[in-house]
Amino acid sequence: MDIELYICVSYILRTCECVATLITLIVGVADPIPIRMKRMQSLYEIPGENVFSDWSDFIARDKFADVVIITTQDRHHKKPAVACADKGYHILLEKPMAVTEEDCQEIVEACERNSVMLSVCLVFRYQESKVKIKEIIESGAIGKVVNIQHTEPVGYFHFAHSYVRGNWRAEKSSAFSLLTKSCHDIDLIYYWMGNSKCTQVSSFGSLNHFRKENKPVGAGYRCSDCSVEGGCPYSAKKIYMDGKNPSEWPTNLITDVYDIENVTDALKNGPYGRCVYECDNDVCDNQVVNFTFEGGRTASFTMVAFTEKICESQTRIFGTKGEITCDGFGPVYVYDFNTGTTSSYVHSQTAPPGSHLWGHGCSDYFLMDAFIRAVSTNDASYITTGPHESLNSHRLTFAAEQSRRENRVVTIDDDIACSMTRNTNVN
Repeated sequence: MDIELYICVSYILRTCECVATLITLIVGVADPIPIRMKRMQSLYEIPGENVFSDWSDFIARDKFADVVIITTQDRHHKKPAVACADKGYHILLEKPMAVTEEDCQEIVEACERNSVMLSVCLVFRYQESKVKIKEIIESGAIGKVVNIQHTEPVGYFHFAHSYVRGNWRAEKSSAFSLLTKSCHDIDLIYYWMGNSKCTQVSSFGSLNHFRKENKPVGAGYRCSDCSVEGGCPYSAKKIYMDGKNPSEWPTNLITDVYDIENVTDALKNGPYGRCVYECDNDVCDNQVVNFTFEGGRTASFTMVAFTEKICESQTRIFGTKGEITCDGFGPVYVYDFNTGTTSSYVHSQTAPPGSHLWGHGCSDYFLMDAFIRAVSTNDASYITTGPHESLNSHRLTFAAEQSRRENRVVTIDDDIACSMTRNTNVN
């Protein structure tokens, strides 16, 4: 079965391709930025009548594809997701689902009402090492899981790029950083706990460092004219220029024309050239979350900006018969209390040669593969990040932020309702 896709994007250029032996055809695109829209059109030979500058123009058309991929900015997920579901499109939706619990619930209800498949890009459920951890837990090899410790090291310059200067820097235009950065980490904890009920959540965190009062003496407003830039690890010149290929991440995100002249201009005039202590950012740069699950089992999660490693999570899972250790995307180590021995499982799966979906330990590829297989076979069991699994783990993230803001332990009721999200102003 051939699958035709329509893509509603903000800046993803190679969202999908031929997956395994299935034929995937990209037949439409909507993007408000002309140069990116034209790049997509050229790359996938999309006919002009299927190219739109706004997703609402696309939705006014009769249905002409099987699937939509929605990668708009976080605050603009709900409307296109609900509209596409009502039109009968299966949906691959970038994480987070939306920025309030109510909007997430509305997306789920729209997909169920229209009997369409929804896969949320909580990619780590498709990464081999993370799946292996789940299999080891379910095998009983470490007994009953008592505690999970999971850390997400964001990376010092990654945080400066995305959460100080970039699109996810401020709640008014995006959302809180635990949701935008780490909802997939909290989803992993929920996944490894067997989707069991979480009963209580507490959280602490703050914007600790990237504040005006921490600006070095003599620093300028922009790195391009700063007298102390050479001693700053967050220098935009270091992050985007020094030895960097303009067509590669993160430099390729600060300009649509990948050459040194346009990069230089972007740093002199655009948001990515600002001093990190002079930005309009307000999201946490460090946060800890504690969870209690049924049966007294516990978990803790830490998100921190100030790390060498970039998004190479550190996981420790403690059971009654053994423990699991995994850093990044593997290997997975299992220590057996009874034998005193350690077994290891090495990550071996990879995306096919020539694939561009190598991100997150190749889980980008396997998420796409699962979604296309689900649609082509009409079998939603291929999707492990479906509507209810994704909604429930998002609810834990909302509860954690409620705890941080209200400085209290949040007790979760049966529907995991979070009053904080009902008061959030959504654009």
